[in-house]
Amino acid sequence: MGGRILELRVHGVSNTPPAETLGLTTEPGGEPAHPRLVAGGPVTGFYRSPIASPDPIVVEAYSWGQLTSGARTARDVERALWTLLLPFTLANVALHARPGIPADPTTDRLTSRSGMTAWLIRLFCLSLTATPVLAMTGVGVDLIGWQCVDHDCLNRIPGPWNFLASPWWQQGGRAMAVGLTVPLVMIAVLGLVTWRTYQYEAVMPADPSTNPAGRRTPPPVDADVPVGQPVQEPPPAPEPPPGPSTNPLQDPTFWWGEGQLRRTAVLHLCTGIVIAAAVPLGTVSVLDPPHGLRAVITWSAVAAFTAVLVITLVAIGRPFLTRRDGATPLGRWSIAVIVLTGIGLAGTFAVLLLPDGAAGSPLAELRPPVGCDDDPTRPGCLTDRSLPGFDRVIAWLGTGQLLLLIAIGSTARSGRRGAAAPAAAALLITLSALWCRGWLPAGPPVSITLSQLTLPLLGLAAIGLLLPRTRPDGVNQPLEPHTDLAWHGRAPAVIAGFGWLLSLAYGTGVLYWVTNQLNGGGSPGNRHRVFPPIPVTWAGLTFAAALLLLAVVALRAMVLFRRLRRAEYAELTARDSRLSAHDLRRARDVSAHQALHRLVGEHALRLIGWYAAAMTVLAVLACAAVLACPLPQNSSNGAAPLIRGVGAVGDALLGWLPVAVAAIGLLVYRKNTIRRSVGVIWDVGTFWPRAAHPLAPPSYAERAVPELLTRTTGLLALPEHDPRRVDGIILSGHSQGTVICTAVILQMPARWRHRIWFFSYGCQLTRLYGRVFPAYFGPDRLPVLAEALTRPGNSTRWTNFWRDTDPLGWPVAAGERDIAVTDPEALHPSDGEVADPPIRSHSGYPEAAEFHRERSRVAWLLRRTVPSPRRGVS
Repeated sequence: MGGRILELRVHGVSNTPPAETLGLTTEPGGEPAHPRLVAGGPVTGFYRSPIASPDPIVVEAYSWGQLTSGARTARDVERALWTLLLPFTLANVALHARPGIPADPTTDRLTSRSGMTAWLIRLFCLSLTATPVLAMTGVGVDLIGWQCVDHDCLNRIPGPWNFLASPWWQQGGRAMAVGLTVPLVMIAVLGLVTWRTYQYEAVMPADPSTNPAGRRTPPPVDADVPVGQPVQEPPPAPEPPPGPSTNPLQDPTFWWGEGQLRRTAVLHLCTGIVIAAAVPLGTVSVLDPPHGLRAVITWSAVAAFTAVLVITLVAIGRPFLTRRDGATPLGRWSIAVIVLTGIGLAGTFAVLLLPDGAAGSPLAELRPPVGCDDDPTRPGCLTDRSLPGFDRVIAWLGTGQLLLLIAIGSTARSGRRGAAAPAAAALLITLSALWCRGWLPAGPPVSITLSQLTLPLLGLAAIGLLLPRTRPDGVNQPLEPHTDLAWHGRAPAVIAGFGWLLSLAYGTGVLYWVTNQLNGGGSPGNRHRVFPPIPVTWAGLTFAAALLLLAVVALRAMVLFRRLRRAEYAELTARDSRLSAHDLRRARDVSAHQALHRLVGEHALRLIGWYAAAMTVLAVLACAAVLACPLPQNSSNGAAPLIRGVGAVGDALLGWLPVAVAAIGLLVYRKNTIRRSVGVIWDVGTFWPRAAHPLAPPSYAERAVPELLTRTTGLLALPEHDPRRVDGIILSGHSQGTVICTAVILQMPARWRHRIWFFSYGCQLTRLYGRVFPAYFGPDRLPVLAEALTRPGNSTRWTNFWRDTDPLGWPVAAGERDIAVTDPEALHPSDGEVADPPIRSHSGYPEAAEFHRERSRVAWLLRRTVPSPRRGVS
């Protein structure tokens, strides 16, 4: 059985079944073919055909899709809920979209452009964790613990909440102490989900050919070993000293992130607890200044929380946290953060449960009294009944996040000079807020309002996004048309910005939905008992405007698609003037696929950039409006009714957004058609390890890459006489499988690469990954893969297949050959066929004639030129 060539196929999105990947067919009326598992398990496994074939090229399929797609089981529901963590996923992806990441991660410094951008992204990720925490704090502390003061309101909450209407719980902050459990429960759920996903970050051996002395590896089930014949394994060949890294994916610790994940998870979860507890603790401390025992407890809690935030802000920029290696989940600093958080939380509950102090007004007199819905003119029945100061907290958090995003984009594009404008704007906005409130000791009299200063200062910050781009030395970009940097180097800000907008939409949607339920679901005759924070109403108006902008961009995409389709149709029909009506109809179908190929490859990123630019302007205006004034409520003149109506529509849509996203996530995991539509975005996001946001869904590549590396190098390390031996491996990757294979090859020991040939088809390495992730697949990093597959004096062992009807497959121009696959084979049936040749688009590459010809040629080259592994040969 020696002398074989193994084609190891790695599928892309959609969780392609192993039988389909292997090309197994079922005869009419026959039983479906079931592939044979030869390695791995039911979640990730390697499969071969159950029927022996005389073909010397053995085909094996690696199935990894159940790490993300599921198998229509109860676990699909849990995975579908991961879609609610999509904002964290996008923020985590932004870290890997930085340009200028050094090939050796140990050389990255905080003062460099890459290091500064990484620190800003990690800081933004911390603030992003605070967004859902604040939303649930608004639900528990504001809506339930502060505004719900009667039995009718509390009866609408699932669970035994009626006791909060008793006089004892209405005193001081006792009801808020109960409401504080809502965000704490959410944080506990996030921690549990993160803990359950640690299994995906399994560390596997990078060189499985090295076994302890005296241990023999039993043959797998696909081996035909005579009984009693010993399997002798020579010592492994010595590996030459590795040279300097030329691509970050060569870092041996890139996929070993469990230690870093646990360290950052502690910081994020404890920071979330600090944010949740700070809202009621700060409110009670301001409205009822503490004295005596209350003061001791209050300032002890404040000191503990401050220490947690200081340690966290310092830690996210230090190497002990950001390193990938290290199996220690908790160091002394992590334990200190946990202890300090526990002390502060205990002090917060103690302050909230103590009776009112003597310095300020009793909190019960500041809460909305019972009966405001029947008589809004009663004393204390204000239009804004939300927790005092909570509106300002939400507004300032959103403004700070916007400034961070501008700083991320400016720094990633222009380095330290780009960060100067947003840093100056943040300082001036802070000083302006203190000045307008009269808190500056030596400030002049206030003659203007904060609303007059916020908008121009945010505009000043945005100037950093327009500065000239810093171009590294020695990089010739682009390699070919439509391979330049995505969004001119602002990719981290664009990706993180979409995560921010989605996170805000989730949070405000939850607040609006809970408010609507507490007010009776909007039924006629029900009065408003509780009111959401004012930024929620502004968010509804902004969300409606964002949907309108999205419709405009979609309309522009449709116009472009129709124009491209007409051009492709004209080119197809111009080749032959004698086409029949049937051929013309087929030409219209083919031209639609070709137009989609060009739309995605040439225009998609630019359309996204236009939408991102419009959303930046809208976000600046929204933040300025939230800090300036509330929405008009009582006026019936002018545009006020229209603004209220649009805001109400946006609020209603926001209320259903989290439910809609979770439902789409469930359909993605259960229906292949929907998964093919959105699976690209999901699988791109969850490919990258959780190096920035530990609460994001797990990275399937943390498991897929080490498993595939172990399988390939393990087979190549077998001795010459072993019946499982193969002369070479064709690593065949489709779509997202191409990216997985790239990571495997760059991690592979050098002594095995000369027995590998790389097939890529439906490949996005240049048009998508190279533009959005230039540090890994850019014009100065993608050739590293070609060099790894090149031997001195020989050609590059890399063949790329593409179709002009494939919206996700394009030429690469970095390997040996770029082969254009004809699709369809003809416009009409031929060679005795009675059906039209199918338009395969993104699928069916291994069935193409060009693929079979190239595979036969490569197999002959691998047998002819590749020596058998012997001792001393590297």
